[in-house]
Amino acid sequence: MSEDLAKTDFLGVTQDQFGSLLTELGEKPYRTLQIMKWIHHRYLDDFHQMLDISKKLRGQLDEMGEIREPEIITERVSKDGTVKWLMKSVSGSAFETVFIPEQGRGTLCISSQVGCALDCSFCSTGKQGFNNNLTAGEIVAQVRIARKALESAYPDRKRVVTNVVLMGMGEPLLNLDNVTSAVDILMDDLGYGISKRKVTISTAGVVPGIYKLSETTDASLAISLHAPNNELRDQLVPINRKYPIEELLTACRRYAENLGEKRTITVEYTLLDGINDQFSQAGELAHLLQGFPCKINLIPFNPFPGSGYKRPGSLAIQAFRDRLIKAGYNVTVRTTRGEDINAACGQLVGEVEDKTRRQEKYGHKKSRNKKYHVAIGAN
Repeated sequence: MSEDLAKTDFLGVTQDQFGSLLTELGEKPYRTLQIMKWIHHRYLDDFHQMLDISKKLRGQLDEMGEIREPEIITERVSKDGTVKWLMKSVSGSAFETVFIPEQGRGTLCISSQVGCALDCSFCSTGKQGFNNNLTAGEIVAQVRIARKALESAYPDRKRVVTNVVLMGMGEPLLNLDNVTSAVDILMDDLGYGISKRKVTISTAGVVPGIYKLSETTDASLAISLHAPNNELRDQLVPINRKYPIEELLTACRRYAENLGEKRTITVEYTLLDGINDQFSQAGELAHLLQGFPCKINLIPFNPFPGSGYKRPGSLAIQAFRDRLIKAGYNVTVRTTRGEDINAACGQLVGEVEDKTRRQEKYGHKKSRNKKYHVAIGAN
């Protein structure tokens, strides 16, 4: 590892960690406020320009660490306003971040890993295999980069990025320490000041991670369910073979209870034509989730080459939704955004130096003409 990479990336240092560090250096606690505002509010990258702290402290910080944003490889803008960035991790592989503008809000979908160790059958990211966890700094940097890029594009908005969802590349709960540190900074007023109700951590069902998460954060939680029974979910979401639906829902109930408020879990359900979109399966799902504190987000499948799945027709989607609404659930159908730049849900790929050999399993080959793939998905 080079000397530069051995330095602390201060983008991923929480308020408590800064406080401990500055105490060791003999500095007053208020220095934490000053430094974090320079980094996260004013987007400063050079310690020597932090003129309200002493020259000595500036030198110490510069010697100990740096403010290191990932390199932006490409930026693509969809015809619907969705923006996708391809960024380079310290590992050399690339990951993706997507901004989705809507009326009155802006959602940033960020990654937690390069690739994914899980192998959900309908997800393009999973087909790429896994390379490495993103650092806390790399996770936070996605929000920092997006804010800097978007503030000039939306001058009439007080806050451009209103919501952050960890639903990009990777399984957040398999990178728990870095994710919880990053989420702490995103929700901290000295960081990005995003409400705990507007920062959502999504998991495919890493049950031990949900229990650990409940001890460290009160961010919102989403689960990728995608099936109304274990038999089908075993096929679609293989981690279900280790942590079946019953264990997953029990852990989620505990998480919701620990929040001590009227908070709900978001249930993500990707609709696959002829697989999990039948009217009877909607009834089965309604029964499964009876008494479970949730809202349901239906996601029409976003195709990518070689997936073997198709998106259901609009009538099937509507019938599935109406069955759940009739059962008393709060249900939304996610509008597909950014499909023309392969930025829709399930299409994020990046460029992964696969450590799991999964690319060999699915027959993926690297481009000989480009160092980085922007994505594999529908055109």
